[in-house]
Amino acid sequence: MIEKPLTPADVEFVTTLHGDDQVSFVVLMQPRGKQDRLLRAIDDVALGEFEDAVREGDEPEGAQAEPFAERALSHTLSALRAAGTEAIGQVVEDHPLDLLRSVVDETGADEVIVLTAPHYVEEFFHRDWASRARHKVGVPVLKLFSHAADDPAQDVAQNPSQGPVTGGGADSAGS
Repeated sequence: MIEKPLTPADVEFVTTLHGDDQVSFVVLMQPRGKQDRLLRAIDDVALGEFEDAVREGDEPEGAQAEPFAERALSHTLSALRAAGTEAIGQVVEDHPLDLLRSVVDETGADEVIVLTAPHYVEEFFHRDWASRARHKVGVPVLKLFSHAADDPAQDVAQNPSQGPVTGGGADSAGS
């Protein structure tokens, strides 16, 4: 499960996590706009990212967030495939944990990887995706923090007015 496109470092990390074993990914993209705005702002403040906290109200939400999520997912799938793995995915519209469980059941997944930015408030109360998934999916859930998105493609994937995505991004994949 991811919230943003994977960075090149994220792709390398998840594709080499199991050594030379053949892996495939079913990526579920949870649009960032679906999260609670207040929790995101508190996390930004906790990370010292005060400018981001102020801009949380400008983040697209609901139907407006879906085009950004589709672009981020498309970029992530392309990056995973370019790394030599099989990858399919979809944007999660509603009930992400129910969908995650059905994907695990249908594919016989060995584990779930939740790759996200830190969410301190949610983690403290065990309301983050990984903590909640551990009680729902029936397979091990590995929580990883995404690498910093120093690549301008991260911004492009989240802002369609900047042109096509050519590389980079950030967040999580389920296998």
